[in-house]
Amino acid sequence: MATHVTNLPIEKSGLRIRFDRFLAGISAGLSAYMERSSRIAEVEALKAKTDAELAAMGLKRENIAQYVFRDLFYV
Repeated sequence: MATHVTNLPIEKSGLRIRFDRFLAGISAGLSAYMERSSRIAEVEALKAKTDAELAAMGLKRENIAQYVFRDLFYV
Protein backbone atom coordinates (compact mmCIF):
# COMPACT_ATOMS: atom_id res chain seq x y z
CA MET A 1 0.00 0.00 0.00
CA ALA A 2 1.35 3.42 -0.94
CA THR A 3 0.71 6.77 0.66
CA HIS A 4 0.95 9.98 -1.30
CA VAL A 5 1.02 13.40 0.36
CA THR A 6 0.69 16.62 -1.58
CA ASN A 7 1.21 20.02 -0.02
CA LEU A 8 -0.36 22.75 -2.07
CA PRO A 9 0.31 26.32 -1.01
CA ILE A 10 -2.92 28.26 -0.70
CA GLU A 11 -2.60 31.99 -1.04
CA LYS A 12 -4.89 34.11 1.07
CA SER A 13 -6.92 36.71 -0.74
CA GLY A 14 -6.78 40.36 0.27
CA LEU A 15 -10.19 40.10 1.90
CA ARG A 16 -9.10 37.09 3.94
CA ILE A 17 -5.97 38.87 5.13
CA ARG A 18 -7.99 41.93 6.19
CA PHE A 19 -10.51 39.73 8.00
CA ASP A 20 -7.71 37.91 9.84
CA ARG A 21 -6.23 41.25 10.90
CA PHE A 22 -9.66 42.45 12.03
CA LEU A 23 -10.13 39.37 14.23
CA ALA A 24 -6.61 39.69 15.61
CA GLY A 25 -7.35 43.31 16.53
CA ILE A 26 -10.54 42.35 18.34
CA SER A 27 -8.70 39.61 20.20
CA ALA A 28 -5.91 41.98 21.25
CA GLY A 29 -8.44 44.57 22.40
CA LEU A 30 -10.41 42.07 24.49
CA SER A 31 -7.24 40.72 26.03
CA ALA A 32 -6.06 44.22 26.97
CA TYR A 33 -9.48 45.09 28.41
CA MET A 34 -9.60 41.97 30.58
CA GLU A 35 -6.07 42.50 31.86
CA ARG A 36 -6.73 46.17 32.59
CA SER A 37 -10.01 45.49 34.40
CA SER A 38 -8.39 42.91 36.66
CA ARG A 39 -5.59 45.34 37.50
CA ILE A 40 -8.07 48.09 38.26
CA ALA A 41 -9.80 45.73 40.69
CA GLU A 42 -6.43 45.14 42.38
CA VAL A 43 -5.84 48.91 42.61
CA GLU A 44 -9.27 49.39 44.21
CA ALA A 45 -8.62 46.58 46.69
CA LEU A 46 -5.32 48.15 47.72
CA LYS A 47 -6.90 51.59 48.01
CA ALA A 48 -9.44 50.11 50.43
CA LYS A 49 -6.66 49.04 52.82
CA THR A 50 -5.55 51.24 55.69
CA ASP A 51 -2.20 53.00 55.65
CA ALA A 52 -0.95 50.56 58.29
CA GLU A 53 -1.90 47.56 56.12
CA LEU A 54 -0.17 49.11 53.13
CA ALA A 55 2.92 49.84 55.23
CA ALA A 56 3.01 46.20 56.31
CA MET A 57 3.14 45.33 52.60
CA GLY A 58 5.92 47.86 52.07
CA LEU A 59 3.67 50.22 50.09
CA LYS A 60 2.69 53.85 50.29
CA ARG A 61 -0.73 54.97 49.10
CA GLU A 62 0.78 57.13 46.34
CA ASN A 63 2.69 54.12 44.94
CA ILE A 64 -0.27 51.76 44.49
CA ALA A 65 -0.56 52.28 40.72
CA GLN A 66 3.18 51.80 40.19
CA TYR A 67 3.04 48.62 42.27
CA VAL A 68 0.10 47.12 40.37
CA PHE A 69 1.47 48.01 36.93
CA ARG A 70 5.14 47.40 37.80
CA ASP A 71 5.62 44.71 35.16
CA LEU A 72 4.57 47.09 32.37
CA PHE A 73 7.10 49.81 33.13
CA TYR A 74 10.88 49.67 33.15
CA VAL A 75 12.26 52.40 35.37
